[in-house]
Amino acid sequence: MKKIASFCVDHTKLKKGIYVSRVDGDVVTYDLRMCTPNAGSYLENAAQHTFEHLFATYARNSKYTDSVVYVGPMGCRTGFYFLVRDTMSHAEVIGLLKDVCAFIAGYEGEIPGNSEVECGNYLDHDLPGARKMGAAFGEVIQNWTPEMTAYEN
Repeated sequence: MKKIASFCVDHTKLKKGIYVSRVDGDVVTYDLRMCTPNAGSYLENAAQHTFEHLFATYARNSKYTDSVVYVGPMGCRTGFYFLVRDTMSHAEVIGLLKDVCAFIAGYEGEIPGNSEVECGNYLDHDLPGARKMGAAFGEVIQNWTPEMTAYEN
């Protein structure tokens, strides 16, 4: 079988940040790398689950709602994939992600979609952990620019 694009990225060189993973027609996939691959520190399941709920809710309620396609965690637990329509510029995506991180870092209240009816694992959440993730990734991307969204070779 042909190797998929994300397995062709050299994970020994990959650092925390925002990268364009691929472009498929009008959909751009961003690699939101929150942990350094294979460094021994990974996202905790309950915290990333809560982060996902808050991220998706915020992004889909932003002015970019029509451009947001998908938000979801990576199986390796080092980050998230964020898929948007190409109607958003890299700068707009970076701006939205900064807003997402600030929102999550300061979030207090009920976790959106956190009931047995709405979620397949509603008991597995960690709001304090998600808040820490938002604050930490917000620091990583604080000075991120569109020119920085390309993977290193």
